[in-house]
Amino acid sequence: MKTFFAIALLFFISTQVFSQTLDEIVAKHIEAIGGKDNWAKIKTLKMEGLVKANGMEVMISSLQVNGIAMRQNISVMGMTGYAILTNTEGWSFMPFNGMTKPEPVTADDLKNAQDDLFFHDKFITYIELGKKIELLGKEDIDGTECFKIKMTDKNAKETTYFIDPDNYYVIKETSKVKANGQEMENSQTFGNYKKLDEGIIFPMSITMPFGGMEIQKIEVNPVIADSEFKLAN
Repeated sequence: MKTFFAIALLFFISTQVFSQTLDEIVAKHIEAIGGKDNWAKIKTLKMEGLVKANGMEVMISSLQVNGIAMRQNISVMGMTGYAILTNTEGWSFMPFNGMTKPEPVTADDLKNAQDDLFFHDKFITYIELGKKIELLGKEDIDGTECFKIKMTDKNAKETTYFIDPDNYYVIKETSKVKANGQEMENSQTFGNYKKLDEGIIFPMSITMPFGGMEIQKIEVNPVIADSEFKLAN
């Protein structure tokens, strides 16, 4: 009987330590990227970046009102397309993919993309958005033993984040996405973290399977007209 209680007590203590360790990692990560208070002050964001992929250069600009709407403009081969997403609807127009007019996103895509409307760090918003996190131990990422944390959203979509224990920045994330009816793993790595005047820390380099993106300009809290998120007449 004593052995049973000793094992039960050990299991309880181990569970508590594990939970506290996860909380500590998340807290240090949020502090490392500027702190929750500084991020809470960010209501709108405008970014411009350059993607180099398959020998081409793609200019991307994005406008976002946190939690409400976002727009991404994509310019390549002399053509410009866009994707718009709001709380209630969304459209895409990609002329370089053969589209001749804007098309609405499907109801499922609209539902699944709602969390993307929030540009605050995922570890700041996960509780608010009903997500759960789990510490999976550590994993080597290019020679760095990173904390490995799995985040699961309300739709059971899983994203795994790898946090550098030296600076508590996310240096990689992986998730599974569906493309052409097949499930594929999507991976992104982050680098060149920069502190903005507003106190938040942002990765200026993002590497994706099809190429890398360098963020060239970030505007914090610019005035963004509602018309940016509506189809032109």
